[in-house]
This record gives sequence, structure tokens and C-alpha cells, in this order.
Amino acid sequence: MSLLSDCNQVAKKQSAAAAIPIPDFKIKGLTLVAPPDSFSENPMPPIQQLGANWVAVIPYAFTPPEQPVVRYDVHGMQWWGERPEGVRATVRLAHEAKVKVMLKPQIWIPRHWTGSLTFSSSDDWKSWEQGYQSYILGMAKLAEEEHIDLFCIGTEFRTPIRERPQFWSGLIDSVRAVYSGKLVYSANWDDWEQVPFWSKLDYIGLSGYFPLIEGDTPPVDKLIAAWRPIKERLAQFSKKAGKPILFTEYGYLSVDGSGWRNWELEQGVKGRNINEQAQANCYQALFATFQQAEWWAGGFLWKWFPNMEGHEGYPERDYTPQGKLGEQELQKWYGGR
Repeated sequence: MSLLSDCNQVAKKQSAAAAIPIPDFKIKGLTLVAPPDSFSENPMPPIQQLGANWVAVIPYAFTPPEQPVVRYDVHGMQWWGERPEGVRATVRLAHEAKVKVMLKPQIWIPRHWTGSLTFSSSDDWKSWEQGYQSYILGMAKLAEEEHIDLFCIGTEFRTPIRERPQFWSGLIDSVRAVYSGKLVYSANWDDWEQVPFWSKLDYIGLSGYFPLIEGDTPPVDKLIAAWRPIKERLAQFSKKAGKPILFTEYGYLSVDGSGWRNWELEQGVKGRNINEQAQANCYQALFATFQQAEWWAGGFLWKWFPNMEGHEGYPERDYTPQGKLGEQELQKWYGGR
């Protein structure tokens, strides 16, 4: 191969991964972490500067392990940003800044994954479902009152959906009765093809945590190559369903190996090597792969701390790109200034 040919191949690879700003009609989103107290200052200017045009607001509720209950805003359990007054204040600041909002109420089960939630009796299932429906419909009514742009009915409920599909179909109907905006569900990265009710929603939503390649600092071109078969599957599914694909979450830790199984890296993250370049490379590959696909609606980065408030762990290794190479890379694709 000639030197000129070598140079052309390199140029093609660089061009394929070059930052072309994502158009504004796509969702350039950030998942906001609810602060423990009211905002010390308006969190929206840095979000606007980044170029984000959407935020996801998450008012968590709690299900204790193996207990068929859903607890929300009980005895001051929630941080301010998760309580109704905090949610409303956040949404209003976003809308004043011309930033759209997805309300994404989620269940947190201490030391457990929601996808594995199950109960041994029909009575327990019904008890949990009553609590979850009350929580979701309360949030849906709030979403209608605050003119929220998109509402997520649930996140990563693999087993509950498999075992109790009729409940989820009925829940969608109940939400539609009180909320007039668009709806999505957030599937896990490995079970979105098994969700039975996509036809009732406006987007096919999924967490984009696909494991791509191993290695401390994954190269962008190899990450893009790993994305190709996944992209093809998603494109075919979107066409068949007649719905756009939305990454309701996507993100990478800023540690060695973040192109692979980030949920495993979370274990013992404080002892892992910081690697901002790995995180930035993963962003670059994701956007280079998807941003020009017509069927890809965009996504919500996991996660962003308003004014860095509410962080209790290791921000230098966490999913947030704030103050890292990842923030610079995100700004290129989100079209910030």
C-alpha cells in the first residue's frame, strides 16, 4: 500500500469519527441528579453552554427488598430535588431556559436491580402494582400540569414485564388518560426486543450500556466497529416497529475499561485507575455511529450533577463528564459554545 493510500485510509477513519454537531431536532439530553436541597444557583446556564436541549428529571421512589410496597415522599425520605416541589422547580427552570424535559420516575431497590424484581404470590404482585400505579399516575398528573415534554412509564423492569404484561399495558392506558404528552419506556440494553407494548408508546427507549470492547483505553475506530452490528439490529427493529429509538440512558465511567461492562466496573470503582480518555473515546464512537441515523432520536447522558451538588462518591471516576475530557467531547457533539 502506498503512502498516499495510507494517508487516505487514516483520513477516512478520522472523518468517520469527527465531531459533526448533532442537529437540534434530536434529543441532546442530560440526566440530572436531584440535589439534596434547593439549588444554590440556577443549574441551567452550564447545561445550555454544553449545548444540551433536554434534561431528564428523576424523582426516585423506593421498594425495600422483597417487600411489595412503593414508597415515595414519605416522612421526608426524598431529597428536595426528588420531591414534588423540587421536581416542579427544576422543570420550570428548564423550560425558562428553553430546555425540554423528560420526567423519568424510577424505583430504587437497595442492593438489587429492578429487572430482577419478583414476588411469590399474586397478592404481593397486586400490592406492589397498586403502589407503583399510584406513584406513576401522580407523576403523570404532575407532568401534565407542568407541560412536561416526555414521560417515562418505567425503567428496566425485565421480570415484572415478562410475568405481568397486562399490568403494564393497562398502566399505559391509565397514564394516557391523565397525560397528553409523549410516552416512552426504558428497557435494558439486552432485553428491548422482548418488550411487548412498544406499539402503545411513542419511542422505543433503552439504556445504551452495550458492552463493546475490552481494554484500558478503547480506540475510537474499534469502538465504532463494535457498534456496527448493534446499530444494524436497532435499525431493523425500529423499521419493523415504526418507532424511533431513544437512548433513555447512555454513559461511561471515567476509568480503565469503560468500553466494556460499566456496571461491573462500578464495583470497587474507587480503586480503579482514572481514565478520562477512555470515557471521551466512548462518547466519540457513540455519536459518530448514531447521530446521522434518521431513526435514532438521541439520548440522555448518565449523569449530570447540577452545580456538582449531591455527589457522595467519586466524581473523578463516576459517569459524570463534568470537568473532564468527556465534557469537551460532549460539547463538540452537542454543539455547545
